[in-house]
Amino acid sequence: MRKYILAINPGATSTKIAVFEGEQNIFTTNIKHSTEELSKFAVLADQYDYRKNFVLEELKNQNINLDEIAIVMGRGGLIKPLTSGVYRVNDLMKKHLLEGYNGVHACNLGGLIADSVAKMIGLKEAYIADPVIVDEMEDIARISGHKDFERLSIFHALNQKAIARIYAKSIGKKYEDLNLIVAHMGGGISVGAHRKGRVIDVNQALEGEGPFSPERSGTLPMDQVIKACYSGKYTYEEMRKVIVGKGGLVSYLGTNDAYEVEKRALAGDKYADLIERAMAYQIGKQIAGNAAVLEGKVDAILLTGGIAYGKPIVGHIKRHVEWIAPVAVYPGEDEMASMAMNARMILDGSVEVKNYE
Repeated sequence: MRKYILAINPGATSTKIAVFEGEQNIFTTNIKHSTEELSKFAVLADQYDYRKNFVLEELKNQNINLDEIAIVMGRGGLIKPLTSGVYRVNDLMKKHLLEGYNGVHACNLGGLIADSVAKMIGLKEAYIADPVIVDEMEDIARISGHKDFERLSIFHALNQKAIARIYAKSIGKKYEDLNLIVAHMGGGISVGAHRKGRVIDVNQALEGEGPFSPERSGTLPMDQVIKACYSGKYTYEEMRKVIVGKGGLVSYLGTNDAYEVEKRALAGDKYADLIERAMAYQIGKQIAGNAAVLEGKVDAILLTGGIAYGKPIVGHIKRHVEWIAPVAVYPGEDEMASMAMNARMILDGSVEVKNYE
């Protein structure tokens, strides 16, 4: 009898896999890949068999009978923009994942590995859900201020959508009936305006738009950025690192660990306290901006991601925004559980599986 849900989530230096039976997590394993090992592969696509073999070996180690896997979910990659939901992995999607249609990232391997494993164990197809390129933005939100530049929708769609559905269920309503603002606060911070099941505006967190975060600079003063680009101080790649990688908390405090910053602030480090409050301040401004997008009709504000574990920063954010709507906190980010939630909806027929076209 097929009863298991298999979720596969490749990251830059790891491959996380999990098996669920219904809502029960049977196991989750985060397989680490050394930089030395990954450097042997000329391009990302060459890692496909290497990572797939780790997945199969781990299933064997955990005594999972492959014939009992009912559905395989892969982390969605940088394919072409699409509306949220679950999609079957088809030939066009595999082509775009291999090519890096919208960029090259390890998550592109998720759908490819999931499809291969599914076919190997006799399943017709594999699936992805709410990839980072989910695009439901309204036309007015795409206008940047200059015709040569367009605002893009790239954000933590999987976690934002899952948390929104969890909140809706907790109050006995449907996600599609609510107006929500969801702030995902991790290495990057994305704040989305969810109107009746669609994210109609969101900051492009991948490249640093919006609030600064543990390692991303957020929206910077443009004239100063332009001067830095032409100063001779930075190469193109170094400038990219200023925006993503060496910005945010790393720039100010030399760490990307928000909990370490919290401890410094609580121990009396006034500068750490200022930077922590500044990050909360910017998150609050982004949330308030999305309240304007929703024309003040906000049912709730949801705070999620690893930073949401920090009581001081959550308290700072609440002071800025709880006048808008009730604030609910969902610490952490469980992409594996989010994929399993979507898998259960596929299995029980409560969601329509879409074709990638």
